[in-house]
Amino acid sequence: MEIKAGKLVDPCSTRITKTGAWRTFVPVVDHKACIKCSLCVIYCPEGCIHQVDGLFVPDLDYCKGCSVCANECPRMAITMVLEDK
Repeated sequence: MEIKAGKLVDPCSTRITKTGAWRTFVPVVDHKACIKCSLCVIYCPEGCIHQVDGLFVPDLDYCKGCSVCANECPRMAITMVLEDK
């Protein structure tokens, strides 16, 4: 795959196969603490965080629970909690 300057890389295989079923932790967003900086969207390696009605929401069908979004959030508005299956 060729990466050109100024282009974002497409998410990995999650757009083809829903891979969220095997995760252990799930991100929970505190929308009151969120400053809408979009860093969670930018850093999510699977591209599964979307803005819905002005709020950033992870698509749990594709989220692998890697916690990159929580680690990159400057306001600590995203916490990883044990998923109740």
